[in-house]
Amino acid sequence: MQLSRIFSANGLREAAGRIIPILICITFHELAHGFAAYKLGDRTAKNMGRLSLNPIRHIDPIGCLMMLLTGFGWAKPVPVNMGAFRDPKKGMAITALAGPASNIILAAPVLFIYGALISFPALYGTAFGRFIVDTVGNTAYISVALAVFNLIPIPPLDGSKVLFALASDRLYIKLMRYERYGMILLVVVMYMGILSGPLQSVSSTLFGWLFKIAEAANFIFGRFLTAG
Repeated sequence: MQLSRIFSANGLREAAGRIIPILICITFHELAHGFAAYKLGDRTAKNMGRLSLNPIRHIDPIGCLMMLLTGFGWAKPVPVNMGAFRDPKKGMAITALAGPASNIILAAPVLFIYGALISFPALYGTAFGRFIVDTVGNTAYISVALAVFNLIPIPPLDGSKVLFALASDRLYIKLMRYERYGMILLVVVMYMGILSGPLQSVSSTLFGWLFKIAEAANFIFGRFLTAG
């Protein structure tokens, strides 16, 4: 039943309506990491071709699967050489924050576009029109959810790098040694659904604040169409 559902026309549309936003959001997220590191003096991401809008360069299979199943996940981390930064801990913190910040910034214009699109009821008259509107809306929400998720202070998520930057140099080195074990903890936590409720609550609240942009766009275009 599930296979027939997935490969039906509606199933494929629903899958595409989530996969496309995921690819867009993780691409901007990882590109922001790489660009921030590059501006701070680290050319590693640039030399490895990670300053790219090609989503294939940024896909982590497990992270994308988690996003499809739970709504939260991650991309393939951008390689960073801390030694290239003038202040390694500060540089890592800024580079880490660039990813979530890019997703919040991305959500703003996407929500404006969403607000403009829903001003045209005729779009809902066709399956393709509904697909476009829903995909744009999904992109905004997933972008916000990705930002919130990555601020969790569990390695290798961005929040851990920001938190670790507050530690002493000696403790920072110790914490970084155990970063690779954080992925195991992260998968277990997500699989058990321990953080699903809090993450959805925070994401929905932040999305609600940003959704005022969509409401403003809808008001502007609605007035324009009425005047026309």
